[in-house]
Amino acid sequence: MIGPYVLPDDVFDALAAGAGGRPAVLLLLRARRSRNLLLLRRALDGPCGRAVEPAADLLAGVERVAPGAARSVIDGPAFGTWAARTLRDCPGHHRGGCAGRDLAALAVLAAVRAARPARVTVPVREGRLRLPGLGTVTGLGETPEALVLVEAPAGAEGVPGTSAGSCRVRVLTAAGERVLPRDPSRPGHGWQPVAVLDARHRGLTLRLPLETAAPELPALETASAGPAAWQDLLRQAWELLVDNHPRRAEELAAGLNGIVPLPAPARGVASATSRHAFGTVLTSWPADPERLALTLLHEFQHSKLSALTDLVTLYEPGGRPRLYAPWRPDPRPPGGLLQGIYAHLGDLAFWQERSGSRHGPAQADAAWRLAQTRAHVERGLTEAASHVRLTVLGTRFLERLARTVRDVDRDGTGAGGGSGGERLARAVARVQAGDEAVWRLRWAAADDAATERLAALWRAGRPAGPLPAEDVRAATGAVAGPGPDFGRWAARQRGAERARPAREAADAVLAAPDRAQGWAELAAAAAEEDRPGADVLRTRTELVRDLCVRLTARQPATPPGTTPPGPPDSLALAAWPADPAVGPDPSGGGPAADAAMPPGTASPGPPDPLALAAWLAGTAVGTDRPGEGPAADEEEAVQGAPQARGAHPARGPGRVGRGEPPEADPAPGPPSGDGLAVPAESGSAQAPMEPARSPGPDPAADEGPVAPAPPGPGEGPTAGAEPGGGGAPGQKTGVSMSQNARSPLAKTSATG
Repeated sequence: MIGPYVLPDDVFDALAAGAGGRPAVLLLLRARRSRNLLLLRRALDGPCGRAVEPAADLLAGVERVAPGAARSVIDGPAFGTWAARTLRDCPGHHRGGCAGRDLAALAVLAAVRAARPARVTVPVREGRLRLPGLGTVTGLGETPEALVLVEAPAGAEGVPGTSAGSCRVRVLTAAGERVLPRDPSRPGHGWQPVAVLDARHRGLTLRLPLETAAPELPALETASAGPAAWQDLLRQAWELLVDNHPRRAEELAAGLNGIVPLPAPARGVASATSRHAFGTVLTSWPADPERLALTLLHEFQHSKLSALTDLVTLYEPGGRPRLYAPWRPDPRPPGGLLQGIYAHLGDLAFWQERSGSRHGPAQADAAWRLAQTRAHVERGLTEAASHVRLTVLGTRFLERLARTVRDVDRDGTGAGGGSGGERLARAVARVQAGDEAVWRLRWAAADDAATERLAALWRAGRPAGPLPAEDVRAATGAVAGPGPDFGRWAARQRGAERARPAREAADAVLAAPDRAQGWAELAAAAAEEDRPGADVLRTRTELVRDLCVRLTARQPATPPGTTPPGPPDSLALAAWPADPAVGPDPSGGGPAADAAMPPGTASPGPPDPLALAAWLAGTAVGTDRPGEGPAADEEEAVQGAPQARGAHPARGPGRVGRGEPPEADPAPGPPSGDGLAVPAESGSAQAPMEPARSPGPDPAADEGPVAPAPPGPGEGPTAGAEPGGGGAPGQKTGVSMSQNARSPLAKTSATG
């Protein structure tokens, strides 16, 4: 019998708050186990069924005598990723071998752990026989498969505590026979074992395989640091977590099931989470216990949210397919944005504790990272609320999450109270504004026709009307950060009292409009000085830049004897299109707007930057310096007359704001994985403490949505489908999971 899971209200709210505790993690673990079993059932019923059946029969036999051994394999790092690939690639398995055969390697692990005799054929690829959880047999030549025999002493089958070292494992190929060491954790000739890391502190134990043999997970063949180094680092990180984050340490002890070592990036730490491998953390060598502790907290948040979205629906298809996430250099799908927001709750808890317990430069660094992480989460929440089509549960989830963010640092440490905290907050805000402006220049494209229409309206002295719709390009290939120039500028903001003056930044932009760092400085300065149009400079930078370039390049002819107007000011262009109080001129506007003007009337032309600066400041007329700008001649006539903030120097008052027409919901783009959710810190000249981005395998990180139920025919669970089904907490969800039901492994077996 197959039945649904029930997600209680209090468990849902606890998970939304960022933690959840051990009971919530155990519930998610059981739900993911049931999902894996349903995927196995689908594989047995699909085209790969004949290849899967022998190993599935062996798993069912193990389950009858040693249920714990079978569950440890089904819950382990390799099972979910195997099932996902098998279902996704099944229709084309004839091209590269049936992926279903790889289940045999997992069945060997179950047989060894249960001390159950077994005889199973396992694929050999590139001369290597990979046995996840055990190790890798090397040097097998060109043979396509090997016969693996598990021999156990009489009476040992299914007896707890007797399987370790009690089985004899033989590998038979056409070239001969290999016998594995009695203790498979010890290296041998042609044998690379999977090391098991063990950390214990104050009654909490963390036991994790350093998984290098799973074919679906891109582990290093030889880690840059050996098992002994990983063991020592994990022990120290575990002590830090148990002492300072006891509740989250309980979650990790209940849910983590493996570490997969990744190649190290050029800078920082690379980490990822596969949405199909609950509790498995992929990470490069973290170098110190603090970084490893932070990585474990961050990545396990991804696992929790992936498992939660198997049970409930947080958002619906539609909305904008590519969104801004301040911790990433590339656009994110809706599911990836939510994953990143949730994962950063682990970072918030970590840095809040560190900012309160450290002293001197270490405390200042932790306070900066706390303030930066909090700003990241707050901006991500704003983006999600504005552009993700949240369900009722999704809205409730983010509201509870936002409450947790508001509660951070109430004791005044870190980014909290005092003048030091205010200065820190301003510095973080400058970096955030600049980073978003650079992101917009890189990924957003302004429509040429819409930009030309706006330029014509500006030259005609008419209001802009609604801004054109946003167009964010999709990322392809490897994505790098914003570059060293921006990094150096952002690093300087940590010690700066204020940003560069906006007037000076605007002049620099006009001199070099293609320099991204100049726009970053301008967006930061405009925001800090509260200039009209600062929001447009930050969130529609590409539009302001294109208008500035267009108007500078196409200045109208100047009557004889008159002074040519200066180039357009980017601050003015930012505020001018933001005017929502007016729409398109009744006469039509657009490229032909100048022709509609009365005979003999001159187009105002590109305005002087100083006049635009005065307009942005909301004064009646004038510039930063008296007597300059196209409106200077009218100064005496209008001096003292109240004028609305944001008045166009040629057309009179207007109200600065941001009017944007509703957009049609585009089709959702394919979510990409965020294996990695914490990037290197923008603007830090030091190696980042947060895990850096990594193109991990099918990552959930940052962090594609997870299918809540096995996919339909021809659709694999890694296809990036939007979450569906689901239901309200406290009610039965629409996701069927096997709970206290007969196992899909075999007719005579049962699983809990």
